[in-house]
Amino acid sequence: MARLTAAAGRGPVTRLGFLLDSDSCIGCHACTVACKSEHDVPLGVNRTWVKYIETGTFPDVSRHFSVMRCNHCDDAPCMAICPTNALYRAPNGVVDFDDRNCIGCKACMNACPYDAIYINPATNTANKCNFCNHRIEVGLEPSCVIVCPVHAIQVADLDDPNHPATRIIGRDDVAVRAPEQGTNPKVFYRGADQASLDPLRTAIADDGMIWADTTPSHPTVPAGSHGVIARTTYTTAHHATWKEKVSGYLVTKAIAAGVMAVAALLVLLGHAGEQAAVGVVPPIVAGVFLGLTGVLLVADLKQPGRFHYLLTRGSWESWLVKGAYILMGFAALTGVWWVGGLAGSSGVVEVLALPTAVFAAGTAGYTAYLFGQCEGRDLWQTPLLLPMLLAQAVTAGAATYSIMDVFMDVPSAEAVRWTFVGGLSAMAALVATEVTASST
Repeated sequence: MARLTAAAGRGPVTRLGFLLDSDSCIGCHACTVACKSEHDVPLGVNRTWVKYIETGTFPDVSRHFSVMRCNHCDDAPCMAICPTNALYRAPNGVVDFDDRNCIGCKACMNACPYDAIYINPATNTANKCNFCNHRIEVGLEPSCVIVCPVHAIQVADLDDPNHPATRIIGRDDVAVRAPEQGTNPKVFYRGADQASLDPLRTAIADDGMIWADTTPSHPTVPAGSHGVIARTTYTTAHHATWKEKVSGYLVTKAIAAGVMAVAALLVLLGHAGEQAAVGVVPPIVAGVFLGLTGVLLVADLKQPGRFHYLLTRGSWESWLVKGAYILMGFAALTGVWWVGGLAGSSGVVEVLALPTAVFAAGTAGYTAYLFGQCEGRDLWQTPLLLPMLLAQAVTAGAATYSIMDVFMDVPSAEAVRWTFVGGLSAMAALVATEVTASST
């Protein structure tokens, strides 16, 4: 049985990586099967898989194989976004995971540029390649390494320049996936066709892949289309993670934040004494939508019973944790505002106006920083997201106040309407800027 010997005589291994030799790979899937057997990986998900692409035009066609998996990045975005430290770095540089801490928020799946993380349907927690760390710790090589019939997968001790695989990495022309993301991946490819590493350079044809048909909603191109560099003929499916619940949460928290921001504006305009329209009803509306926000967030977790881990095991590097505290701070201020309004204390409402407006902006806008940690979602990486979320909140708050105006006397209703128009105009301008920038 293969054993790791690179660290012999010089202490523990501190930084491990993989060398994947695409020139040698025969696409046999032995690594995938061995990994599933070693870790009891359920059907439908994979820790490692082989991607097939075809280049050229018939009859001059070549097929290329590339093994895909977690890249155990030096600057792993999945670790930064994980709210409970369920993903952590082992002493040997491997990015490992702890099922006991995972709340199933799926943030790591959006943060990974390599689609290497999945939700284990048996445990409802995030899993991925962990370098067979249980084997590494006792001196054994990963199961995929020992089962590969052509030695296309090698462990590299990147801290040892004399290690055989490390020498190859330093000597030969090797490539990594998505270097532009700045994650410093530690999986190196030798002899890989660049199209197999760059998803923008391949396409799935409308006649499907080998062993798989495409669904009607899957983006495809006509078979044999001109201008397509390569065709993906086999890969694994990666489903969307944050869907309707997260979309709903963006709406509910925008309404909650916006209505209190407009209430704070009315206080600054001298209407703190308006008990119903400023002191009582707005915090009730905000409280209802904040409650819905919390329900949607917890319901979206794969382990909803562990939601309190955000507070008891929280990592301050994650904007999920920061956002949770911002929401709680906003909820507390909203509650005190309501008590002050109920008591008819305009002084309390006046004192709370500025901090409430600040926390309302934080509630509306923190998601921009959360999405900014999602390195696997390039279209979310825009500096316009924060002003867009703030403009949405202002628009939603002013629209809510306009509805309230039907049932009660809203002071400075004209100012509220102009606030709505201003928010809507800002959103339109931001959308136009984004569209213009993306088309140039």
